[in-house]
Amino acid sequence: MTSETSDADFHATLHSLRVWDTRLPGFDPDTAPTDPLPLFREWLVDAAKAGQLEPHTMTLATVDAEGRPDVRTLMLHDADERGWHFASHATSEKGRQLAARPEAALGFYWPAVGRQIRLRGRVTACGPEESRADLAVRSRGALAAALTGHQSEVLPSLTDLAEASAAAWERAGAEPDAVAPTWTRYVLDATEAEFFQGDAARRHTRLHYRRTPAGPWTRTLLWP
Repeated sequence: MTSETSDADFHATLHSLRVWDTRLPGFDPDTAPTDPLPLFREWLVDAAKAGQLEPHTMTLATVDAEGRPDVRTLMLHDADERGWHFASHATSEKGRQLAARPEAALGFYWPAVGRQIRLRGRVTACGPEESRADLAVRSRGALAAALTGHQSEVLPSLTDLAEASAAAWERAGAEPDAVAPTWTRYVLDATEAEFFQGDAARRHTRLHYRRTPAGPWTRTLLWP
């Protein structure tokens, strides 16, 4: 166990931190596409080329049955005309929350380029075939994690986790097509998207997209 960090050390470190110690790219919202998807794809690729670590990681925000917010970090699996894809166990906390209230928000932050993207929309669970296909193309480690199961349940001890994980790794190696019954692919169909480009002089650019289910996207600039 590490020694406790003092208040002085914590605050000294916190107040010494800076953001965007790099040359930031420009962004002209007048050249942005009418649909947010092409711009999202372009920005993700730009972030990866700029050296941003794990640009495909994102935050997923949901609410529980009482309306209390919840958030966690997970991986983007795809972004296409259907929406933004991710996966988890349907029996996990997030899976249960999405089943009860299928509205969510996604957040991406790429400090290497000073950019942030926020998305909101309705989430749909894909069927068993598509969910199995999602897991089939992932790594052995991802399959082992899915086969370990029990996500969000109470863990009696780390020994129990080690034993279950070892068994899952062995099975993943022997059965690369093994099925995790509760593994589910989800798609967020965005109705709002905001693109934020940071600026060293704090003149940040915010471009907000919005659409109705039957209508086209509209674009609006927001004050930073």
